[in-house]
Amino acid sequence: MASYIEKAEKMVLPVIALRGLVIFPGIPVSFELSRKQSILAVQAASSFGENVFLSAQIDLMESEPRLDNVEVIGCIAKIKQATLLPSGNYRVIVEGTCRGKITEKIQNKPYLRAAVMAKKITVTDTTGVDVDSKMRLIKKHFEMLLAYIPKLSPELITAVQSINSPDLLSDFIATNLLHDRDDKQKILETMDPMKRLDVVISAMDREIELLKTEFDIHTKVKDRIERNQREYFLREQLKVIQAELGIGEVIGPDGEPVEEEDDVAGIVDKIRKSPCPDEVKEAVIKEALKLNRMPPISSESAVIREYIDTILALPWDVKTNDRFEVDKAKKILDADHDALSKVKDRILEYIAVKQLAPELKGQILLLVGPPGVGKTSVARSVARAMNRKFVRVSLGGIRDEAEIRGHRKTYVAAMPGRIITALKQVGTSNPVMLLDEIDKMSKDMHGDPAAALLEVLDVDQNKTFRDHYVEFPFDISDCIFIATANTLDTVPRPLLDRMELIRLPAYTLTEKIDIFKNHLLPKELKRHGLNGNKLRVKKEAIVEIIEHYTKESGVRNLERETAALCRKVARKLVESDKKSYNIGKDDVKEYLGNPKVRDLKDDTEPKIGIVNGLAWTELGGEMLQVEVLSMEGTGKVEITGSLGDVMKESARAAVSYIRKNADTLGVDPEFYKKRDIHIHFPEGAVPKDGPSAGVTMVTALVSELSGKKVRGDVAMTGEITLSGRVFPIGGLREKTMAAYKHGMKTVIIPADNKIDLEECDKQVLEGIEFIYAENVSDVLDTALIKE
Repeated sequence: MASYIEKAEKMVLPVIALRGLVIFPGIPVSFELSRKQSILAVQAASSFGENVFLSAQIDLMESEPRLDNVEVIGCIAKIKQATLLPSGNYRVIVEGTCRGKITEKIQNKPYLRAAVMAKKITVTDTTGVDVDSKMRLIKKHFEMLLAYIPKLSPELITAVQSINSPDLLSDFIATNLLHDRDDKQKILETMDPMKRLDVVISAMDREIELLKTEFDIHTKVKDRIERNQREYFLREQLKVIQAELGIGEVIGPDGEPVEEEDDVAGIVDKIRKSPCPDEVKEAVIKEALKLNRMPPISSESAVIREYIDTILALPWDVKTNDRFEVDKAKKILDADHDALSKVKDRILEYIAVKQLAPELKGQILLLVGPPGVGKTSVARSVARAMNRKFVRVSLGGIRDEAEIRGHRKTYVAAMPGRIITALKQVGTSNPVMLLDEIDKMSKDMHGDPAAALLEVLDVDQNKTFRDHYVEFPFDISDCIFIATANTLDTVPRPLLDRMELIRLPAYTLTEKIDIFKNHLLPKELKRHGLNGNKLRVKKEAIVEIIEHYTKESGVRNLERETAALCRKVARKLVESDKKSYNIGKDDVKEYLGNPKVRDLKDDTEPKIGIVNGLAWTELGGEMLQVEVLSMEGTGKVEITGSLGDVMKESARAAVSYIRKNADTLGVDPEFYKKRDIHIHFPEGAVPKDGPSAGVTMVTALVSELSGKKVRGDVAMTGEITLSGRVFPIGGLREKTMAAYKHGMKTVIIPADNKIDLEECDKQVLEGIEFIYAENVSDVLDTALIKE
């Protein structure tokens, strides 16, 4: 058995943390340093006799390791050469002198430094059977490794065979042949040369097993590739033999026999039996026959097969049987939706006409309304009412024309457009197709998707709609297209011209209460495992949720709050013995938290220069108090409140009208020279625009400049002209709802909007007096208090 002497000597040295590298004594090694702390350690080594302590880093992801992140056992080495590279890194050549152990951590910055106990091991006796057998076993393992690592240098092989020291042999093998960093560190930490031989033998066993497994996998992969090539060669030979014998012939589109594989013959048979037109069959069969001239694993073969599968999957003559029963359709629409009478009437009219004229085509509807009013669900109900399948095509964010028409099949990863993909997905050629968010499309260098939709939505062109991928006309005229949008501002005019516009207004309070009772609550009760006996919600609680926990035109947030209420009740039912809950107005806060919409504090006291105006937003109607202030100055007009150009022009028109009629209005004719005017709209962070605030601004200006007070219970809306006429506006339904909600008693509207009151909520019509203004004098007579 080998004997050795271990001498210990304490010294203080710079420490270099090595990533994935373990250095052994007696073996020169070259490596590159890039970290600043390592370069400083090399530069500091001159003060320590060019000696450094090299230790493996534990966490390789740490960029600036501390002494806590390096191995305690490492190698003391002498720097033979340190060269500064153009990149600022150092190329260092070191030679290990002995093993070392950190006994004291001295510093982490600017470079690592520690007290190290050097352990110099000297083997005094290498004789003995045990030593010889282990060294011989290591060299035998080395020869086994040569079978898997054929490119080892002759010098390395000679060196291993000639080393007789067990100490040096272990370290040499670990440095040059082992790859696992943990195995190397374990060998470095083993001080006893004999025990170190055992560790090396175990590591070499694992290395041999790993290399053997990798070699076996490589051999199997190679054999498989060779087998595929051999099978392809044999198949080509078989095709020639079959052609000579007349076996397995397939008749091509020209009537002549074609050499075919069995699977290609099956594909051609499927194409012949498919319902697609003859011209499509002929072209697709030609594509299928190309498969004979290419390997099955080629990328082009995969492209052709995908194309054929798409053609065969299209519903060329598959249609659902329409149901043209107006009464039944009305029941379905009423069951699915409250309110929306205009939409329902238009759909029922279409069904009635289709019953009388089944050949009628080209019904394309555009549903425009704020989020959450039921545009998508209406389209689903149409499909259900007509017994058609429903498919949704999302257009939001589309920028490329190929998204609609598809890509040429010659391109890599080509695919059909969204219209053909939707038909393939739904499996019929006459579905109700929802073109969702048509106002959210944009365009870029790849084309304009809105232009591609022109063919889709044109009744004279969509009979022969051509997708770039399919390359053949496909009849989509039997589809019912229903598009949705939140606004018309971004919808191109030619596209808008092809659709029938139906506006979906914001829901009134009464409608929201009905929707909550008839749809939202039953739906959420079922989703949360509840029923009407376990949870009841009183009407005043419903109103509380609508008015103080949601602020929207639709019911999307109301649905979320309903779900939250059901979740809270479900938890209470599980955690307590109580069997049912009856939610009142005072209970809402306990379940849904503090109100999310603050109470409106409306001041109906008459004031000078402050007028209640009505505006329309995507969230519904809003009431805004327009404020006007005048002061001594030079006639400047300041307009604030995040206003658009149209509103600013309305303000200028109001000022011009007052200047022209100053004497009649009781205003100083020289006000535009002596007074500065400031017009302000509240909620300055919210952009505002439109002409309907004209009457509001002229009333506020007259009040401020004449000193007359404005009634606080009056709200108004209307566009003005320079001659004082009041023009009609839009969004009257939502605006009147806002006035009613704020407690207004009188609302001034343009006389031409009188006919639009039929669409307003009955409760609003009963609670508000309407004044129909034809000119500004009608507005001022009602709004200003005569003293």
